[in-house]
Amino acid sequence: MSIFTSASMLTVGSTLMIVAICIVGLLIIRPGFRRVSRDRRRQLQGRKRGQQVTTLATATDFATDQIGKILEKRGKGLPGQLELAGIKMKASDVVLLTFAAAMAAGAVTMLATGPIIGLVVALIVPVFGQVALNYLVGRRKRAFAEQLDATLQMMAASLRAGYSLLQAVQAMSSEADSPTKDEFSRVLNETRIGRPLNDSLIEVANRMGSEDFNWVAQAIAINREVGGNLADVLDGVARTIRERNQLHRQVAALASEGKLSAVILMALPFGVTAFLTVANPGYLNRLFTTTIGWGITIAAVIMLIIGGVWLRATVKIKF
Repeated sequence: MSIFTSASMLTVGSTLMIVAICIVGLLIIRPGFRRVSRDRRRQLQGRKRGQQVTTLATATDFATDQIGKILEKRGKGLPGQLELAGIKMKASDVVLLTFAAAMAAGAVTMLATGPIIGLVVALIVPVFGQVALNYLVGRRKRAFAEQLDATLQMMAASLRAGYSLLQAVQAMSSEADSPTKDEFSRVLNETRIGRPLNDSLIEVANRMGSEDFNWVAQAIAINREVGGNLADVLDGVARTIRERNQLHRQVAALASEGKLSAVILMALPFGVTAFLTVANPGYLNRLFTTTIGWGITIAAVIMLIIGGVWLRATVKIKF
């Protein structure tokens, strides 16, 4: 019976791994094919691929189409996050790649340990993907905020050199670093199709979550209504932003010791558990084989979560 179970697990795990690899391969080797419309894709299928279309390729195309329809109905949640993270792939492709990665990780874990742990790992992979996406979004927003001082100085210099405001925006879209370059390129493209410049700038501030750039957008809007020297206004806003960033760095430096202490305290239980597991493998078995042990484990996890939330609230300073 155990031999049959092992053989079945090997077959299922190998099949899942092969399917995952094929899905990833089909999505990677055909980037241009995925970016055309569905009608054009059907024409290309009939003209170039003919009878060579495999079942898995057809299933992959169908899955991306269906995922795209579902994401369109749910709004711009995931596509908006991918855009903020600077990822150029389509949301449906990212979802399918995440599914393939979860399938592959679950298959490997199932072959190495067992089906239950493999299922848990497969469910954890999308969570890690979301965490990684949130990290990329946060990193891009921080980069935009750090570049804002230099951006305002460049815009003020362009205005003093005789450029109009729109020409200064165009200069930022070609000379600034990413993500500022990308955001100003979007503003420039929107103004070319008739959208007011103020609305585009305010949307950039909302999309990047930048209160400082919101001040910039409001200052530009007021200056366009009442007139005045916009270069001096931008210099004043840049000076205010620079002082706020300096204060923010001072607060971060003073709070760094508390954050490091919080990280050490949260990692200490896991480190001790890993050390005891390696040094004396049977030492912690009673925590997972007895009722009292499970109660202690559950209580420890609850207390660790409460302590983590408490430490996070303590070291996270808003001003």
